[in-house]
Amino acid sequence: MNHCGTQTIETERLVLRRFTLDDADAMYRNWASDPDVTEYLTWPPHASVDVTKAILENWVSSYAQNNCYQWAIVLKENGNSPIGSIAAVGMNDDVEIIHIGYCIGKEWWHRGITSEALKALMDFFFDKVGANRIESRHDPRNPYSGMVMQKCGMKYEGTLRSSDRNNQGICDANWYALLKSER
Repeated sequence: MNHCGTQTIETERLVLRRFTLDDADAMYRNWASDPDVTEYLTWPPHASVDVTKAILENWVSSYAQNNCYQWAIVLKENGNSPIGSIAAVGMNDDVEIIHIGYCIGKEWWHRGITSEALKALMDFFFDKVGANRIESRHDPRNPYSGMVMQKCGMKYEGTLRSSDRNNQGICDANWYALLKSER
């Protein structure tokens, strides 16, 4: 793959950009501390803004690597304050696979924002990075995450029983993917 790092991507309503250390308060307030947002995620709600700051320090330093893909989701009408995150949370260069994970503050749920961000990243990874397969997964008890994947053209591939762990414990995982040839 032709790794090029996290680049700013603009859509009709969104700016997907690199995080900065100045995003800590907004990230903590808008989604990272909310147990409703993290209910089916693999990381717990942040106990304090200091946890958020430590994670952002790690992410910001990772931008030096050309295979780091971690975006802040910014709704243009909100200024520059992030409302969620979307990232390549797994990659396999040998078979050109990118696994995407995302979350967004509940104030912005059910407005098509996550789908708009995911679609933009899928285009970026297929067209600029050269991915052959883009995949994601979700806990079946969180069907809205699967709806985001379906809206972006991903195909349901199956459920792996008791194959994952999130804040609910060991759980099933519904897998979705789209191949470059299926676009």
